[in-house]
Amino acid sequence: MGSYVGRRLLSAIVTVFVVAIVMFGLLELLPGSPFNSEKLDPVQKSLMAAKYGLDQPVLVRLGVYLANLVQGDFGVSYNIIPDMAVSDMLTTRLPVTIRIGLQALVLGVVVGLLLGILSAVRRRGWIDNASTFLSVVAFSIPSYVLALVLVYVVGFQLKLLPIRYSAQNPFESSIMPTISLAAYVMAVTARYARSEMLDCLESDYILLARAKGLGDTKVVGSHALRNTLVSIITVLSPLLVGLITGSVVVEQIFGAPGLGQLLLTAIQNVDYNIIIAISLVYSVVYVGSMLLVDVLYGVIDPRIRLAGSPS
Repeated sequence: MGSYVGRRLLSAIVTVFVVAIVMFGLLELLPGSPFNSEKLDPVQKSLMAAKYGLDQPVLVRLGVYLANLVQGDFGVSYNIIPDMAVSDMLTTRLPVTIRIGLQALVLGVVVGLLLGILSAVRRRGWIDNASTFLSVVAFSIPSYVLALVLVYVVGFQLKLLPIRYSAQNPFESSIMPTISLAAYVMAVTARYARSEMLDCLESDYILLARAKGLGDTKVVGSHALRNTLVSIITVLSPLLVGLITGSVVVEQIFGAPGLGQLLLTAIQNVDYNIIIAISLVYSVVYVGSMLLVDVLYGVIDPRIRLAGSPS
């Protein structure tokens, strides 16, 4: 198991560095610079570029950036808060994005898994029909549209929950953003769970288990659920990344000071270091979640781990 995790961890680290190099190169190809203000004359722009080392050759700057990256240094902000370390800016905003994203993931997966299992067990019943209808609606409505509906109905009309995110009351003020993002996760999870559970319940080993006298709870909980979880784990990684990257608009709607809000501001102000840093954070989340999925595969089904071992 140690070598299995080690190989994937090494692959994850290499992937993150490749993303850093690609992002650095893409931003170099963009026209303009962080110092495009009309208030600066050419001499001042040259002095600013020299101050931050932007007058050096591209390969030199790339080498310096990667060397600093190894030490956890993402550079400083050029425009938003000049000379402030990007790592400090991320430290204050990353917990908000992670909190809302993880809450949405847990809520969506738990509710979706329960709906999918109930739909499969009560196939063609009213529970199955209601679950399917709810999943289709949740899948079809964009998260920002649902967020606006919740703001108007729950926040403005009923006044049950605060509309704006508050650091003093993070749980209650994050309920509506969480629900907005969790709806899509719930719909995808319910669809996969229902499909996989139906396949498992119609398989030969389940028929054998029933023939031995096992009840529905034992059959579903001990046999069918394990194979269903393998399929659910497959979609967890893209769902988590989709939540974090898709929270950009939702964070704006609820005024949550997360990475999405910072990314939009950085793009508007052409703050290269912040854009690269947030892109790397998204990459680390994706690669890390994929690594976690690989490990969970090995835990749930040892055959996967053995198949990945070198011969």
